[in-house]
Amino acid sequence: MRQVAAALRQISAGFAALADAVSADEAETPTETRYRALISEWGQRGLTRAEASALFRKHGFSPQAAGGWVRGDWLEIRDDGRRYLTDRSLSWPAERGDSN
Repeated sequence: MRQVAAALRQISAGFAALADAVSADEAETPTETRYRALISEWGQRGLTRAEASALFRKHGFSPQAAGGWVRGDWLEIRDDGRRYLTDRSLSWPAERGDSN
């Protein structure tokens, strides 16, 4: 089962790379565009686990990516059980030159 899981992860990564290739944006990488869109839509509100997972999926990310965001201090889970973007996440678009 571990080999099957590993193979599925490789297939998933391949599909992500293919999606990036076909939706290429001349100005920035598609992944960066999706990060910006996710952060913009999320804003400062707290989301339940299900809402956060749905938002990650909507923008082409695996719901499990939220764990990496927590470890990287981009996302925090507060005492109310909701997920919030950290100041680091909220300031990132401006640091990258996004005027929104």
